[in-house]
Amino acid sequence: MTTPRTVSGVSDPLNNAHVLITGATGFVGQAVLEKLLSTYPTTRISLLVRPRGALTAQMRVDKLLKKPVFSAWRERVGDDGVAAAAGRVTVLAGDLGDVPPLSDGIDVVIHSASSVSFDMPIDDAFRDNVGGPVSLYTALLESGSDPHVVHVSTCYVAGLRKGVAEERSLDHAVDRTEETTRALAARAEAEAASRRPEVLGKLLERARSVHRRAGAQAVSQAAEEARAAWVTERLQDAGRTRAQSLGWPDVYTFTKALGERVAEELWGREHRLSVVRPTIIESSLSHPYPGWIDGFKVADPLIAAYGRGMLPEFPALADTILDVIPVDHVVNAILAAAAAPSPVGEPRYYQVASGIRNPLRFGRMVAMIREYFSAHPLLDDEGTTVQVPNWTFPNGPAVERSLRRRELAVDLADRAVGRLPANDRTRGWISAVFKAKRDLGTLRKFTDLYKPYTQTEVVFDDANTRALHESLPAQRWDSHGFDVTAIDWDYYMMEVHVPKVPGLMRARGRRGASGTSTKRALPQRTDVLAVFDLHGTVAAASLIEHYVWVELAAKGSGRALRELGGMVANSGTYLQAEWRDRGDFIRSFMRRYEGVNEDALRDVIARKVTPSLRARVLAEATERIAEHRAAGHRTVLVTGQIDVFVEPLADMFDVIVAGRMEKDADGRWTGHLATSPLVDEARATWLTRYARDSGVDLAGSYAYGDTYSDRPWLEVVGHPNVVNPDSSLYRYAKEKRWPVHSWTTTAEGRFSPVLRSLNGSGRR
Repeated sequence: MTTPRTVSGVSDPLNNAHVLITGATGFVGQAVLEKLLSTYPTTRISLLVRPRGALTAQMRVDKLLKKPVFSAWRERVGDDGVAAAAGRVTVLAGDLGDVPPLSDGIDVVIHSASSVSFDMPIDDAFRDNVGGPVSLYTALLESGSDPHVVHVSTCYVAGLRKGVAEERSLDHAVDRTEETTRALAARAEAEAASRRPEVLGKLLERARSVHRRAGAQAVSQAAEEARAAWVTERLQDAGRTRAQSLGWPDVYTFTKALGERVAEELWGREHRLSVVRPTIIESSLSHPYPGWIDGFKVADPLIAAYGRGMLPEFPALADTILDVIPVDHVVNAILAAAAAPSPVGEPRYYQVASGIRNPLRFGRMVAMIREYFSAHPLLDDEGTTVQVPNWTFPNGPAVERSLRRRELAVDLADRAVGRLPANDRTRGWISAVFKAKRDLGTLRKFTDLYKPYTQTEVVFDDANTRALHESLPAQRWDSHGFDVTAIDWDYYMMEVHVPKVPGLMRARGRRGASGTSTKRALPQRTDVLAVFDLHGTVAAASLIEHYVWVELAAKGSGRALRELGGMVANSGTYLQAEWRDRGDFIRSFMRRYEGVNEDALRDVIARKVTPSLRARVLAEATERIAEHRAAGHRTVLVTGQIDVFVEPLADMFDVIVAGRMEKDADGRWTGHLATSPLVDEARATWLTRYARDSGVDLAGSYAYGDTYSDRPWLEVVGHPNVVNPDSSLYRYAKEKRWPVHSWTTTAEGRFSPVLRSLNGSGRR
């Protein structure tokens, strides 16, 4: 074992030290690594990094060094950072579940790796935040090193309490071994429960009711996704409930508290240990530059949702302290603690918090954010300025009652609009309901997750941290200090942090409806397809209208009207078949053509039906098809309609794939199909096989459909588009952010009443 040495020196407190960092790819870990590289030039660094997919650990670090946090350092060293780091940084491939053998010359360990999520499944939280430290400290004990360990935790391990939380070991008697064993067993129990008929049967029935029209595979896929979601939700609930039953608000703070206990038991009793507990870590105040942040942090989803007008009210206490701390303050505190080792067997605790000496009240923060967004408003999906709400901070039960009423009303509205015919007006209603449902979902999630932090009455003592800061030489305070009283919250929130919250700059500059069609030049390629459905997409006509045209052309108005009377009488049967399966609808409807001579029908269609069909072709579809052809794309019409009916459109496409009718020896139709209808999943299967056989790149291909039964084959291509969609497909397209097109102009110069009134029935 190496002889422990005290790291000292006024000009360079970590002079010649060898520092091992875990979690270097995380928010805090990146900032620690950058500070060591840019400000501590003689420090050697080892990084424990997990390979990910095809990326080795070294490749991940090389990629990490190109991120914005290292930009100023890269400018100083004069290269991309990889070469400059090579002499100082050693990458250890592994993770906290599989720590490789460690060097016996490590002086300092900064353990910042953890999973930061308030609603993790209980087994994942324990595996990362409890099992991870066990693996790390076991590996250190086996390494021969005797480093000073800085264990990065969180102030919120204090749990559900009021008053001052002190900088000392947590007072609890939770058996971490027992809790870990049961947490890791919870997934197998939930998986078994999810497969019970009483659970799985309900999930399957729900999947059938929603996805039946997209085919059996879509139903089974939805049922399995619902089952997996049921398992995850059960494990999340298990973590939250167990944490709250023992005095913590969520599984994150619960497992971080047990992680501290691991550090104390496995390392702190006989070695040097410092525990650094930050509060809510947000963007940097000054280093590496003002406003640096990497991804959404704890307060940012609330800020972004407020700025987008998604939170009309929130169950927070105006006088509660939202304890925020800039990340560069946290990094400086971590490195100061690392340079001041605790005595052996006497862990030290540092709470990097602002609540006692420079409190930021929640009501004050909201007022600042409201002022900011009033001066710099965001734009909604339609490009309209968002009016931010004025929170009144009612009591929690009042918000909960209001939220439940609104959730019930939106659910009723969602079911109602889903049954209405698809047209521009109803799609507008669906969009409004979709937005309301999304906003309520956000409010519900934030209410459940953040209430313990926005209604907390605990404040965190920081006497040890203050003393640590004051122990630094005064000339180092500006660049290495962490005095929270120096933070001007108005400046920090309104000029530094909020403008850099991820996503807000995009929302501020956005124009046009999200998910609506956007005119873009098509790439020139010969290895992609542009696949179109027929009815409702290319032509403003239905299979039923085709039948009417044929009847009128072949039989005259008198006889045709009698035939149409029979069709109306059987309309209920057709609709039931269409609801069960689109193929059943086509089979049922085409029975009416029993005895028809195909050659005679082809002649009638060519002479008398073609003008009606061509007149209903949508001008926007014609233009889009021409654009794809000009770009070199192979244009394909795929329809469940019978081939004779679509022959008038042959000149518009490179390939037409349609159904065929069975014929008897005399060339008359038997009323049965010669091949199964090419609809929903069958169309997806055909498209996949056709692309494979033709050497086509589906990821670069395009598809256009109008009903929910088109969903399976739309998802096969890289560029799905929906045209004049029915309610179900429109809702799905909104969720997936697919382009939505409203094609309304026919050769007749009008929008067909079929597209205004039909709710998908017969639109193939």
